[in-house]
Amino acid sequence: MTRFDRAAQLWSLLVFAARTQQILSYSMVQKLTGIPKVGAGRCLAPIQDYCEEHGFPQLTSIVVRESEGDPGDGFHKKDDIDEPMFKAQARVFVFDWLKTNAPKSEDLQKSYKKKHPDDDSIQE
Repeated sequence: MTRFDRAAQLWSLLVFAARTQQILSYSMVQKLTGIPKVGAGRCLAPIQDYCEEHGFPQLTSIVVRESEGDPGDGFHKKDDIDEPMFKAQARVFVFDWLKTNAPKSEDLQKSYKKKHPDDDSIQE
């Protein structure tokens, strides 16, 4: 199973959490999916790129480190560089995620490739 397959699975968990206005820790994601905390960022990156490409709120902003309460180092804010993280998370909570179809693994990989064309690990 590739990280893009795992990202496609994570999408549904994140959308469910967003609909119920839940912040998820990396530990919670690990317990719910089996994806190790240290590997979760590799699965979240394609979701982040997909959201940016399609103008969606940053769905991955609701996955945070327990110690700091903010997303991991790979998370980047596109439009709200100077805004507190809770504003990005609030946009995720009010967005109607069910009006869009969940992306397939291939869709997530395509978005990731556009942002990271030199990444040799894409075929993992």
